[in-house]
Order: sequence, then C-alpha cells, then structure tokens
Amino acid sequence: MNAVNPTAATTGDLAGWIAPGRTAVLIIDMQVDFASPDGVLGAFIDMSVVAPALAAAQALADSARAAGVPVVFVGLSTTPETDSPAWNERMRRRGGDPDVDAALCRAGAVGSDFYGPKPLPGERVVSKTRYSGFVGTDLDVKLTEMDVDTLVVAGLTTECCVDSTVRDAFDLDYHVFVAADACAAYEADIHAASLKVMELNSAILTDTAAVARAWKGAA
Repeated sequence: MNAVNPTAATTGDLAGWIAPGRTAVLIIDMQVDFASPDGVLGAFIDMSVVAPALAAAQALADSARAAGVPVVFVGLSTTPETDSPAWNERMRRRGGDPDVDAALCRAGAVGSDFYGPKPLPGERVVSKTRYSGFVGTDLDVKLTEMDVDTLVVAGLTTECCVDSTVRDAFDLDYHVFVAADACAAYEADIHAASLKVMELNSAILTDTAAVARAWKGAA
C-alpha cells in the first residue's frame, strides 16, 4: 500500500465513514504567524509553500458547512506565562533564544489571528498552548458534546501540530481522516514523510475533493 496516496480512503465507504452527524472538521493553526508573509515565520520562510493548503482548507470548510458538518478551529494562543519550560530549555540547548523564538501567536496579537479559512459566527474555536489541540484544552469535551466520533483534519504544519493532534485524537478513540492537500509543512519531503507516518499509525489519508464528493453523496 502506498501510505501517502491521498485517494486511498476512496476505496472504502468514505460517505459512511465521515457521514454528517458523526463528523467534525478540525482546522489547526492556520494563523498569521504560521501562514502569512507578514507573520513571524514569514520573515524567513517562503509562505507560498502553504498557500495551496490554505485554499484547500477553505474548500473543505465550505463543503463541511454545506453538508451541516461542524467546523472547529484550533489555534495556538500563547503568553510568556504559558510558554513551555521544556520547549524553552530545548531551544537554549540548541543555541536559540526562547525570548524570541517562543513569541509565536501571542494572545491578542495579529499573529494569532486565523489566516486563510476563518471561523464564522457561532463556530467553535479552541485555543491551545502546546502542539496538540487536545493538551490542556476542552476540545475532547466539545466534540463529545456534539456526538462526534470522527474527524477530518487540516492544518499546519503537517509534522508538528497536525501530527500531534491526530495522534492524540486516535488515542482518544476518534476515527481520524487527514485531508492531505489541506495540510502543509515548510518542506515538501517533511510533509510527505509525516503523511506516511500518520497513515501507517493513526489516520486514513484522503483529500478535499473526495471528502466533498462523500458529503454530497450523503446529502
């Protein structure tokens, strides 16, 4: 099996697996500091590499809304008080400056705003301070309240916060699908490798077109 083939899920009953009424879309960390040329990382990363994923995630959100599938936005929101001591010490040991490198998506700053797809009024937004959307948040509680047992995941970056959230979701017994074209890393090989690892261990890969067809068929 080709573990990075995003159409692999279409060989099964995708419409049933991700049927409205049991499924939510998670859009992870598509924020100014991670995705915009004007964000913190945009100063030294060419953000054109994530633009296709932003567009695909917008299409995914549109398809979900049309099918009555809830869209949940998960975003990093940090303060100096919530910064991870372990993360900061790791950065020091690698020769970095945590006072600079940790200052991503500061609460209340433009860098923490969602970029690309944005939540509509009434849609759920979950703020996190670690890689995973489930660590130190009420994401699991909110999904349980919605009777959700299945997730379609999009976001940035594939190998970091997407992977961490997917692993935790799987360990919490969610059925996890990753919309591969709606995720991105800053290096193509890292993106591909991360998708392969998730497919091997904790998720089924699909893409936004297959998801849209499945929800159209379910409707």
